[in-house]
Amino acid sequence: MSVNKQKILLGVTGGIAAYKTPDLVRKLTAKGAQVRVVTTASAEHFVSPLALQAVSGNPVSNDLLDPAAEAAMGHIELAKWADTILIAPATANFIAKMAHGLADDLLSTLCLATTAKIFIAPAMNQQMWQAPATQANLALLQRHGVTIISPDSGEQACGDIGPGRMPEPQGLADIITRPPASLSLTNEHVVITAGPTREAIDPVRYISNHSSGKMGYALAEAALAMGARVTLVSGPVTVCAPSGVTLINVQSAEQMRDAVMSNIDDATVFIGCAAVADYRPEQVVEQKIKKHDEKLTLTFTKNPDILADVAKLERAPFTVGFAAETQDVSFYAKDKLTRKNLDMIAANDVSDDRIGFNSDQNALSVFWAKGEKTLEIADKYQLALQLMQLISEQLTQKHA
Repeated sequence: MSVNKQKILLGVTGGIAAYKTPDLVRKLTAKGAQVRVVTTASAEHFVSPLALQAVSGNPVSNDLLDPAAEAAMGHIELAKWADTILIAPATANFIAKMAHGLADDLLSTLCLATTAKIFIAPAMNQQMWQAPATQANLALLQRHGVTIISPDSGEQACGDIGPGRMPEPQGLADIITRPPASLSLTNEHVVITAGPTREAIDPVRYISNHSSGKMGYALAEAALAMGARVTLVSGPVTVCAPSGVTLINVQSAEQMRDAVMSNIDDATVFIGCAAVADYRPEQVVEQKIKKHDEKLTLTFTKNPDILADVAKLERAPFTVGFAAETQDVSFYAKDKLTRKNLDMIAANDVSDDRIGFNSDQNALSVFWAKGEKTLEIADKYQLALQLMQLISEQLTQKHA
């Protein structure tokens, strides 16, 4: 469906992030979508229905038993009108109601009465997000076909730091108006590494790098959207994993290798996107090193080469490497492709401030044995979709 014809019903529940919803409506309408808004009673403590009406150009609905609306079966009319329902913010309470089919207000009733695609953007305290009951409810919603938009991680209104922040309006608008991804990776198992590794020096110090994990997490989301089963092996990052992936958290390069090798047997694609430390201290000091001398000398030893180890397996999956370079990008990428016997390599120039570490955008030069392609600068999810499509095409040719 073209974006300029998309009918989006925005459901707003009672979280502090509701104050962002007028901006979200603006971002959606700027993309050409038609937007109607339904609020819960508690949402109106955080955002004015009048403000939402002004930016959407449509009356805001909030009452299941509104006599004027019910004369025309208003809740059924809204349920049939929408192509897409987005609930943002979605509180833990509303997620629980929705997961168990409760329908005690207009928004929850609409969710049962519609055939539209439903997205929810959870927003809550980090501990509520991580609570087993919340995660079980989210898993149940996924089995019912609801798409969970993973929350951001960071400082929260209560002062806590962790996952549970509603993504920014522009990001939500981009997700909701994306064209459907090709399901060309259905029945494939994609294993992806992401983020940095940390190599301990002593109990309080370590060696690491600037990788944010955003590219690897975008690849996991893209592979999931294309129908794959996804295992994500991640170093320490602040990005939340897409709901539906199997996430394995690690710290060191050795831990990352162990996790990869434990999950690679049935993998059909492996993408080494993590920025794995090349070296680690030969010895980890048991107590904190004190600042006594003017100089400190450490001896390092090589870390395992996870990418090369996967590529040389007897039944190796389609193996894709990443090369983050600061000069001669093409030369070093092609050398790595050949030297490590990879099926494909994606290289980027991290010296470019627009696409370096921690950026939300990237650009890639992709090489394989019989071809190459430049993927121009774009947000990392769109770039990830393009790369996953290339992988899908080359995987099909390899098995032909």
